[in-house]
Amino acid sequence: MGTAATIAQSLGVAFAAGINLPATVAVLGTAERAGWIGPLPGVLQGVANIWVIVLATVLYAVEFLVTLVPGVASIWETAQSVIRPPAAALLAVATVAHLSPPVLIAAGLIGGGLALTTHGAKLGLRYAVDASPEPVTNGIANITELATISSIAVFVWSHPFITLSSAILLLILLILLVHRIFKTIRSIFRGEWRKGVAA
Repeated sequence: MGTAATIAQSLGVAFAAGINLPATVAVLGTAERAGWIGPLPGVLQGVANIWVIVLATVLYAVEFLVTLVPGVASIWETAQSVIRPPAAALLAVATVAHLSPPVLIAAGLIGGGLALTTHGAKLGLRYAVDASPEPVTNGIANITELATISSIAVFVWSHPFITLSSAILLLILLILLVHRIFKTIRSIFRGEWRKGVAA
């Protein structure tokens, strides 16, 4: 696999970690141990350690349950703002650890920035979803996130450019969706929706 493909893979990992860090680690480790993907590159092979997988799975289970509680979910996701981006940058660097130092630095910077953007978009969507007073929408959001993470974490190794491009397209659509949701909520609070109904 060439340098460009490896960088694309590192960014795919960072993207997934920006959505949910422990889920990304658990899926990557499980996928390698199950033989769904080839040996992970560089230091990233450490996520295939059984104890790392167990720890990541437990942390993900805790996060899944916590984010089912309206109100608490938003607080949890806000707190993750200081954890996910730097951890995602670290995973991106671990993916390209066997390459040259400039590539490591570039992967860390771009991976961290991509993860920050991904987390920010997810945070906005979580705020909107968390406005509902029941756990069903939060549960659906959690399952959707896990499906997205799993798809990226598995397919980025066989189709790095297609997977990364799809992930970035998804991110753009998510940002547009969050913008639309908040614009709608703002218009409702301002009473502008009544004008539309009256017209």
